[in-house]
Amino acid sequence: MAEPLRRAQAFRAYRAVLASRARSQASHRASFRMDLVGAMLVGLIEFTEIWVLYSATGEIGGFTFAQIMLVFGLSDLAFSLADLVAGHCDHLPVYVRAGTLDVFFLRPQPLLAQLMTSDLSLRRIGRCLVGATSLTVGLVLNDIDWSVGTVGLLVLALASGFVIFAAQFVTAAGLQFFLINGSEMTNAFVYGGRYAATQPAGVWPRALLVVFGGIFPVAFAAYLPVATLLGMPGPVGLPTWLGWFAPVAALWAVAVAGLCWRWGLRHYRGAGG
Repeated sequence: MAEPLRRAQAFRAYRAVLASRARSQASHRASFRMDLVGAMLVGLIEFTEIWVLYSATGEIGGFTFAQIMLVFGLSDLAFSLADLVAGHCDHLPVYVRAGTLDVFFLRPQPLLAQLMTSDLSLRRIGRCLVGATSLTVGLVLNDIDWSVGTVGLLVLALASGFVIFAAQFVTAAGLQFFLINGSEMTNAFVYGGRYAATQPAGVWPRALLVVFGGIFPVAFAAYLPVATLLGMPGPVGLPTWLGWFAPVAALWAVAVAGLCWRWGLRHYRGAGG
């Protein structure tokens, strides 16, 4: 009983800290609204880019604009939720250089949990709204045979996509223990993977299929589940039911993230201050 009680107390502490930060941001209403609008505009610009491409070609990789709205909405919503929860792992290089990370080691809480709750950016909710809107409109425009399995596949894909993208943030943070000012390199896979996830994988070259389909399995975050949902074949003749393996891809992403994070922690020796 002592262990569950200790975990419940730790969770209450995290909840209290996050709630205080949320209240502090929401108290400045004008600034908070501007941040939300700014985040939504960024998402709308990225959506507009896809609209321009498909308005010029009509179809890319076997997907029409209505169908790619499902891919964009599902991947963007999953990434935005992961960014809201785990995006603050991007701050790790700053904490390492400033010596702030050493303070985290003195607290009786898991280091990763402290890092993920070190800040809260409510403006990222604006990106979630863009993804949710695109997904909703895509579900309305496409002819989908609704059933319990269809709903289950959507929920499974969204949850798996969230885990995959959150694991990407943790993987990138773990690698920062070894890299010097190397966040740009890891961001190429984290944010580049988010961009790749909004595109049909059927047009990817083989190298990208290996990277974003196997090593960093963002193709399972939206493209493959949507292909399964619409009954369309995957890239290079892959079976249509491959989208159901999104949880397997999520477990793989978590395993890689855990390995990189533990490896990085063992390598870290402190800021020397």
